[in-house]
Amino acid sequence: MTTEPVSVAGKQLLVVEDDRLVLAMLVEGLTDAGFVVVTAESVEDAEAWLSGGGRPDLAVLDVRLSGQDGLYLAQRLRDLDHIPFMMLSAYSDPQTVARATAAGALGYAVKPQDLAQLVPAIQAALARADELQDLRTKRLQLQAALNGERDINIAVGITMMQNHLKRSEAFELIRMAARKQRRKLADLAAQIIQAGETLSL
Repeated sequence: MTTEPVSVAGKQLLVVEDDRLVLAMLVEGLTDAGFVVVTAESVEDAEAWLSGGGRPDLAVLDVRLSGQDGLYLAQRLRDLDHIPFMMLSAYSDPQTVARATAAGALGYAVKPQDLAQLVPAIQAALARADELQDLRTKRLQLQAALNGERDINIAVGITMMQNHLKRSEAFELIRMAARKQRRKLADLAAQIIQAGETLSL
């Protein structure tokens, strides 16, 4: 499966780089390419911006920063904020690349990086991030459907026991009640389960 590059127009990047000359070059080139660029010179600066509600489409992180390194920030982005990121580093040793990959980096570019090469790498990372978000959304929808199905089965069992009904009769009773109340079947099932748990306390 190939990942199609996405349009950069309006995409916001958080670029974390402690070399001001490199940072200025990146900002100029990425802005010219159509990105909205937010910068931070340290992990602390980036965390302060994120704490204020900032949410980039992609973070571009230098691996080696003064203070906490980029891989520390990468784990925070993944675990706490679910923000996609790629690494930009002067180091390409296998151990550093492996750590970045294990942290969930969607790309790894080595400095000095030609902007003509970096922009497609960022586009590919953004496309991959979109794919992963779609997968997360579908997984959540599937989990919600499975949870709803489980609740319906439990509620049918409770209704069978309480009313001495066959399974089909108990299901039809709940279905008709949900229709009458204009509620989703899964919502009514969850209420039946909760009521049963409350009574058993």
